[in-house]
Amino acid sequence: MVTIMGIINATPDSFWAPSRGAVGILDDGPDIVDVGAVSTRPGAAPVSEKEEWSRLIPVLDAVAGRCPFSVDTVRASIVQRVYDRYGPFIVNDISAGEDDPRMLPLTGRLGLGYIAMHKRGNPRTMDSLTDYGEGGVTAELIRYFSDFSLKAADAGISEWILDPGLGFAKTAGQNFEIIDSLAALKCFGRRILIGAADKRFTAGHTEEVHLRAIRGGADILRVHDVRAARKTASAA
Repeated sequence: MVTIMGIINATPDSFWAPSRGAVGILDDGPDIVDVGAVSTRPGAAPVSEKEEWSRLIPVLDAVAGRCPFSVDTVRASIVQRVYDRYGPFIVNDISAGEDDPRMLPLTGRLGLGYIAMHKRGNPRTMDSLTDYGEGGVTAELIRYFSDFSLKAADAGISEWILDPGLGFAKTAGQNFEIIDSLAALKCFGRRILIGAADKRFTAGHTEEVHLRAIRGGADILRVHDVRAARKTASAA
């Protein structure tokens, strides 16, 4: 059964306005919610740790105890603060530990689940970093997660989820190549998370892309519309 992860953006500038601090998504019955306080859309400005934490607190206060949750952050210090206040959760790190060298050791030490995503650059540079050379994007992902699996093992992270990072330094064509090549990423024996919801390459056809991803082997859908995604998963 596909896991439905509902998105709560604790940000004032998320391109998907209905997801901003929308704890009402819990009423739609997600299996887990993903809370993030720093926008990663193309061109987004950086946010200080103090601001990130202040944005997270009211949302996590409302979510904790009602639904399993993950926190979308690249900062180990934020992971520690969330853990100290709310207990175990899943770390959703779009940099797979590259943006903060303390992230993987801390996650392993705390025994937390971890989502590792592939990206290049940052929100201001990623659209210019889509050349993957010989072998293309799928070969790059296999190389990338082969390296990450060793890092995770060294850090003591036993439970990690693979996110190929749709839309992060990928063209529309590359995003669809990934969706159609998910079987190749099953070689790691990890659940695969797909974050396609309402991104530019879907051209308004999010559920069609979700269906394609599920049939290709996606295990988790990170979505804005939980009810629509659940319906799609039931029809797959």
